[in-house]
Formats: sequence, C-alpha cells, structure tokens
Amino acid sequence: MAYDYDVLVIGGGPAGYAGAIRASQLGKKTLCVERDKLGGICLNWGCIPTKALLTNAHLVEMIDRHGKAFGWSGQSSWDFGQMIKRSRDVTTRMNRGIEGLFKKYKVAHKIATAKVVAPHTVKVGDDTITADRIILATGVRPRSLPGAEFDGKTIISYKEAMNLPKMPKSMLIIGAGAIGCEFAYFYNAIGTKVTIVEMMDHVLPIEDEEVSIELEKSLSKRGLTILTESKTLKVEKTAKGVTADVEGPKGRLTIEAEVLLVAIGVTGNIEGLWDPKLPIATEKGHIKADPKNGYVTSVPGIHAVGDVIGPPWLAHVAHHEAICCVENICGRSNRNVDYDNVPGCTYTDPGVASVGLTEKQVKAKGIDYKVGRFPFLASGRAQAADESEGFVKLIFDKKLGELLGAHIIGSQATELIAELVMARKLEATEEEIIHAMHPHPTFSEAVMEAAGQAAGETVHI
Repeated sequence: MAYDYDVLVIGGGPAGYAGAIRASQLGKKTLCVERDKLGGICLNWGCIPTKALLTNAHLVEMIDRHGKAFGWSGQSSWDFGQMIKRSRDVTTRMNRGIEGLFKKYKVAHKIATAKVVAPHTVKVGDDTITADRIILATGVRPRSLPGAEFDGKTIISYKEAMNLPKMPKSMLIIGAGAIGCEFAYFYNAIGTKVTIVEMMDHVLPIEDEEVSIELEKSLSKRGLTILTESKTLKVEKTAKGVTADVEGPKGRLTIEAEVLLVAIGVTGNIEGLWDPKLPIATEKGHIKADPKNGYVTSVPGIHAVGDVIGPPWLAHVAHHEAICCVENICGRSNRNVDYDNVPGCTYTDPGVASVGLTEKQVKAKGIDYKVGRFPFLASGRAQAADESEGFVKLIFDKKLGELLGAHIIGSQATELIAELVMARKLEATEEEIIHAMHPHPTFSEAVMEAAGQAAGETVHI
C-alpha cells in the first residue's frame, strides 16, 4: 500500500522534532504534527525558559550576595517583568531554530491536533493522513494536587510559574523535586518568601542522600523554609491567596501564601490521542512501549517515545529514545538507550548533577565499594569565582575500580557531570580518571581529585 508519509510523528518536543529530523535524514518522507509550538514543553515552558530565569537568579545572587567581595558597592535594582520577557524571548529564538531545521531537512510540519483513528491512519485537523509508521511523542502535563486543582492564577503549575504577571511576595511550593527546588531557588533569590513542603525525608529525594542534605543546608541558609517529611492535608483559596494545612514531624501548621505552586509529578498526554478501538496499552497514565523493539506499542506500526512512555521524564532521554526508535524503524541500527547511564541535573545554585548509583543503592546491591570526595572549598578555581559550596562524590567498585556513581553539588555541577557520563560509557576506571590530565585551574579538577581521594592519592586535601 502507498502511504502519504513513511513516518508521521505526533508531538514536536525533544522526542518528536528530533525523531522527525532523523527520519528525514535517513531518507524517509516525514510529517511532524504539533498542536502548539515546536519544541514542546521543554523549549517553550520547561528546560529552556527556566534556565534563563535561573541564570537571572544567579546574576542577582552574584551581585547582591557576592558583590561586596568583588568590589561592588552600589545598589542593585531588578525588573521582574524584564526577567520574564527575556526568558520568553529566548524560547522564541529557539522555536524559530527548529522551524529552520525542519526546512533544512525537508520535514513537513502541521500545527493541528492529531488522533490515530486506525493502524497507519491519523486524523490531522480536518484531514485524514496515512503513514507506514506512527510515532507518538506527546509528552506530559503537570499532575494536580487532589482538592487543589490548577486555576492558573493562585494554584499554578510550572507553566504559570515562569510567566507570572508580577512577582509574588510569598509562594508555597508542594514538591521538592527538581522543578520545585529550581523555582524555589529562583523566587527566593529575587525576594519572594518561599516555603517548600516535601513528603520524603529530603529535598531531591532521588539524589544521593549526602547531596540532598547539602542542598537543604544551602537553600535554608538563603532564607527558604523547607518542611520535609510533611504532608499537605488541605488547601483553601483566600482573598489574599491560599492557606494550606500541613502535617509534619513537629505537628500540624497552617501556611499562608499569595501563590501555590504544585510540583508533585506529571501524567501522560494520552487523552483522545487514539480511537478507543485501538488496543494501545497504557500503564499509570503513560503508553507502554518496548525499548528493545524500536519502542513499538501493543499495536504494530505505532511507536511511542519520550515522556509519554514514563520515567525518567528528561528531555535528553526523550531525544535519545526518538533517535533509537527511528534508526530501528529505518534499519539503521538496533541500539537501545542505556538507562543505567542517564544523567540527572537540577539547576539551583549550587547545582546538583548525578549519574549512576547512589551510595544507598550500592549498599543495597551488596557491592564492596569505596568513595572519593573533593570539596570545592579546596578548589582554587571555585575560590576565585567565590563559589566554593559543595563537592564531588565518586563511588567506585573496590575490586575492579569501576565508576558506579557520580554525584556533584556545586556551581558547575550540571556541566561537569558530562565527563562522568562519558567515563561510565567508556568504562573508565578510577585509575584512568586520576591520570587523565585536567587543566588547572578549573572546576573540573575536582573530578580528578575526588578519584584520587578514593585511591588515597590526592595531594590537595
């Protein structure tokens, strides 16, 4: 049968647009359908604009908290509206960049709502389009707190948090994962009174415990109120914002705030995505797809990649899933994503980044291990930048020297982690990391020094 397209991708985020471009590069006639803007949540309402805001927060902190050390003696003044505008301008430029890439690689693009109505058949707006392969890459949306549904003004998600009309005087954040911590850091830095509530023992509960504790201390020193092991029992809107009843280790208390940001997780965008007669299997609000077979769903010819298939909900994972899926479809390769070597980043200041196993996970596996740590306090480059918070922590297999996990908290954490992802990819040992010459003076020397400390060879601590 002759189809209109070889590959039809639904969704234009990090998975969708990357998959569409790669399919076209490999000679497939490709259409990408996106109901909103190319780039998806990541580019338009997530990864990119938040990093613009967080860079702004870092600038505020460098001047207001570190300025005196650098010789600054003036008075700073900050325009919240301009901060928001700059972040939106960045997304606009990046969005146009994807449009340019589609033209370059001859990817057809439609702005419309799409629905799979039968195998190989998609309703795109008012048109019916056929394709040999269909890739679902529709992403996720924020999950609301029961009894406190989003209204976009007082009870908000990350989308509204990065586009508020004015700076709130106070903010309550439910959930201390990466999104919750990043917005807590941003708003606190610019002067909002911020309270974070987290059910687990620590902020960033999936990170190594030592790192999570260090970040808690750092954020607390900056004036944030952090309530861990605490549950939100009830939320009510008021004339001034919201009140929330929270129960924790010290009992029950009531918190008042102008704005409530809920950051407790996400759910897949799957409603109305396909005809109910199609037996596409789902689990916990996400599509089930087989990574070992080109991310095919329970319906042959229909694939799914990215956040819509479940955790880890990360743009870089979505990108790699899409590339692996398309290369499998095109017969180019049968590679799989290495889910054991996925880096995670939180762009607070100090930043947090990790890859591999935490110390608790290594212990649970019964592996004989050793740990190397190097504090940025002992780094000449960090001292020169007046950003000496944090440390590098490396976990090695004691017998084989294999790098089991890497955990960084510090100014350059989210950049430094790439070296350790590569080290694990190439199966570099403790000795090889030590003897790979790192330039001086750099933040990256802390990686070499941490490996040296594990081996008892470091000379700087």
